[in-house]
Amino acid sequence: MELAIKIFQFILSISILVILHELGHFLPAKYFKTKVEKFYLFFDPYFSLVKKKIGETEYGIGWLPFGGYVKIAGMVDESMDTEQLKQPAQPWEFRAKPAWQRLIIMLGGVTVNFFLAWLIYGCLSFFNGETSFDTAKVDAPMNYTSVAKGMGFQDGDKILKVDGKTQNNLDKLALDVLLSDEITVLRNGKEVTFPTNDDGKAMAFRDENPRAFLTPRFPAVIDSIYNPKTLQAGLKVGDQVVAVDGKKISYYDEFQETVRNNPGKDLKVDVMRGGAIQPLVLSVSKEGTLGLASYKQLTKFYETKHFTFVESIGRGFTRSIESLTYQVKQFKLIFNKKVQGYKKVGGPLAIIKNMPVDKAKDGSVSIDWTAFWSFTAMFSVWLAFLNLIPIPGLDGGHVIFTLYEMIVGKPVPQKILENAQMVGVIFLLGLMLLIFGADIFKIITNKF
Repeated sequence: MELAIKIFQFILSISILVILHELGHFLPAKYFKTKVEKFYLFFDPYFSLVKKKIGETEYGIGWLPFGGYVKIAGMVDESMDTEQLKQPAQPWEFRAKPAWQRLIIMLGGVTVNFFLAWLIYGCLSFFNGETSFDTAKVDAPMNYTSVAKGMGFQDGDKILKVDGKTQNNLDKLALDVLLSDEITVLRNGKEVTFPTNDDGKAMAFRDENPRAFLTPRFPAVIDSIYNPKTLQAGLKVGDQVVAVDGKKISYYDEFQETVRNNPGKDLKVDVMRGGAIQPLVLSVSKEGTLGLASYKQLTKFYETKHFTFVESIGRGFTRSIESLTYQVKQFKLIFNKKVQGYKKVGGPLAIIKNMPVDKAKDGSVSIDWTAFWSFTAMFSVWLAFLNLIPIPGLDGGHVIFTLYEMIVGKPVPQKILENAQMVGVIFLLGLMLLIFGADIFKIITNKF
């Protein structure tokens, strides 16, 4: 059921993005009286699942879910149908239109993608607000794993700035650190700035969750107990663990690590209860757990900011730019020889695997609509950027050729356009096969 919901979300999100992207081409083409022969969601080599002709345009759904397209008469596109181009240009063809009109038609898709992201982020900010973990409210230093120490952190460091900028949002802070060149911390009462080590970043990318190297610290106050044996041993909700086998415990992560390192053993645990120390003996499972948690106290560090309608408009734009900026910056990790971030890059199968769902306590699974729309907005602004890359076969390739014509005063020869389009399509198909192949290889080798 969970997999079915994830697949449905992915298809729904992609369908929304593709239809609106192609609509961005379709509407200006129609406005400039350019003939649109086809409008398709997904590709339809050899056959289509659904099709219907209305007026001069055939609308349909293809069987190959790699995107979608509008086929505009007189344009060299991914269909590579050049027969019509051998005839004299007709007034209703794309190639017969002024360069500025063709430029608007080609930029329509990415424009819609960006405005869609802006709209979604604005609505999310207005209706839901924005909830974040405010690290400024936490008095204790962060918990630095071996990964963080590999980047240059030391126990007791208090992060002040990342690349010269303050960041109090925990989710963004972890990503900022991974993307950073230098960190400024308060260490032993002094400000210290150090370059972030790529070896530590490489270690982070070998973990299941690359951002887990940085977590807030808080006292080991127990707020939930799930294991009957732990209850029978005398532990109660509200107890604060202060020592294990005579070793002082200040934070919950220290207690967790001690438990994990002693699977199947009995631990002598001292807890603070009502101002007095209570000695207990707790039995650790073979998996290295006690069946308890201590996270409810973290709620006091979360802050929800609400926005008025006018504020949400500006905030939607800012979030769109932030989302795009983070994604572009991640290229420096993907192509870094030490970090090898490309190993974490996934295709459609990986995206489906990581689609967000809402899991209830009874085990039922449903769509987390806030997460769904956040993903759709992020993906929309990302598609806008990718489509602007000047590769033949993408909108950016057509834009470059059109700009060349506007600057030089004469169009690029038709044969060059056709050959460039062919090379671009082959490159993009090869890239798709490579990404799909990487997903399948990870599944086969259990590294997915």
